[in-house]
Amino acid sequence: MNFDFSDELIQLRDEARRFLASRCPPSVPRRILEGPEPYAAELWRSVAEMGWTGAAIPEEYGGVGLGRLAVCVIAEEIGRSVAPIPFSSSVYLATEALMLFGSEAQKQAYLPKLAAGELIGTFAMAERPGASDPRKLTANINGRALTGTKLAVPDGDVADFAVVAVNGGAGPWLHIVDLKGPGVTRETITTIDPTRSHARIAFIDAAAEPLPGSAGPDTIRTLLDYAAVPMAFEQVGGAQAALDMANAYAKERFAFGRPIGSFQGIKHKLADMYIQVEMARSNAYYGAWAVHTGSAELPIAASVARIAACEAGWFVTKENIQTHGGMGFTWQMDCHLYYRRAKLLGLALGGAREWKQRLIGELRARNTTDTAAA
Repeated sequence: MNFDFSDELIQLRDEARRFLASRCPPSVPRRILEGPEPYAAELWRSVAEMGWTGAAIPEEYGGVGLGRLAVCVIAEEIGRSVAPIPFSSSVYLATEALMLFGSEAQKQAYLPKLAAGELIGTFAMAERPGASDPRKLTANINGRALTGTKLAVPDGDVADFAVVAVNGGAGPWLHIVDLKGPGVTRETITTIDPTRSHARIAFIDAAAEPLPGSAGPDTIRTLLDYAAVPMAFEQVGGAQAALDMANAYAKERFAFGRPIGSFQGIKHKLADMYIQVEMARSNAYYGAWAVHTGSAELPIAASVARIAACEAGWFVTKENIQTHGGMGFTWQMDCHLYYRRAKLLGLALGGAREWKQRLIGELRARNTTDTAAA
């Protein structure tokens, strides 16, 4: 039994790694971090030309048709390079929402432009700090006019449209809104990682187009499950890069005439980091299997992938800074680029605590069903 990706996908991963090593060295996210640009536009165009934005989109809609596993392997390399592009919001969320719940006309209108990188999409859900419960959303639809306010929308300041979660009652719970149209006000907000911009978006009777397949709040949960898996791969990629950085520094930094990696304290630190990364990778692969096969285990697989990736991302990037010692805390070192991204992604789609509650709920439901069947 083969637990790895296919040869085709491994080749795609290797090509993505080489491409991003060349086109997205640390100087690129640093430029975005220190300058006025919201994202690396030239890198985004190159990524679209490589076909990555259309990796999961079927060929009849202008995509490459490689499937969702291809997005997972690309996501890992984007995380490894902390690429400052709106890939996750546009590909994991907006594109996925259209593929899952959009009408044929909507797919024909949006997917080819998303695949070509001509449109940037995002997903707007959170309305207040704390856990986001789809059943407690206050954004509402009156006819086809949407009113409400969404907080911390990823890439909301640069996106062309948003898939907005609303309290739809008996109707669709997801609607497409043109963010450049009337009734939409956007305000860029500050986060721990400015290389991935966020915005507060207010809608006042903004024209909204429903995704007809999104009836009920569970459709929002389904979208989050599908997005959580490539997000986990992106987090694993960043954690792996931080581990590699710490390992390399431990070999080249000398203290008392020896590499610091020869000291037991550093050895144990690196071993703990390695274990966290591999546990997160294993759970991400479980999630990838569930997404690829359309398994009923997806809610559980997505939850464990998300939890393990959040914990690994935080722990490994933190310990990378500690391994570098006093130098690790300085602006000149690249450690903070990975720590910032890990903290930001750890809250995207809901934090680890929310996903733990989701996992507990899914396991309880499964146990109740099994008990009743017995």
